[in-house]
Amino acid sequence: MAEGSPLEAAPTIRAHITPERIDVAALLETIGSSADGAVTVFIGRVRDTNEGRSVAGLTYEAYEEMAQPVLQGILEEAKRAHEVGDIVAVHRTGALDLGDVAVAVLVSAPHRAAAYEASRFVIEEIKAKLPIWKFEAYSGGTAVWQ
Repeated sequence: MAEGSPLEAAPTIRAHITPERIDVAALLETIGSSADGAVTVFIGRVRDTNEGRSVAGLTYEAYEEMAQPVLQGILEEAKRAHEVGDIVAVHRTGALDLGDVAVAVLVSAPHRAAAYEASRFVIEEIKAKLPIWKFEAYSGGTAVWQ
């Protein structure tokens, strides 16, 4: 195994707010160690309907100077509460099309239960606390901030 390989690295927490496309496969290659028997991946994508309305696309806006530390804090809280190795969460900003990845949460842990629990905690806290606003555009020209 090469020196510096993710399988030998110290546990990390990485939180990112970005306008760039989220490359889940690249993130997956950076997570976990030889102590981790589980890696969970949660991907939130732009779907084509919401509450019975046809969605044309989304735009996410963030006050990054506030959002970045909030996301970091969510990951640190998850790390304290669950026996996990690495935690990575990335939330996209800007205009997204149907099917685009809006958020990705990856968690490595020695056991699957902790990975699942930490992953669910992170995504639920992101939805509840992260200062990111969603502008949802619907087919037919209407739109709403959420």
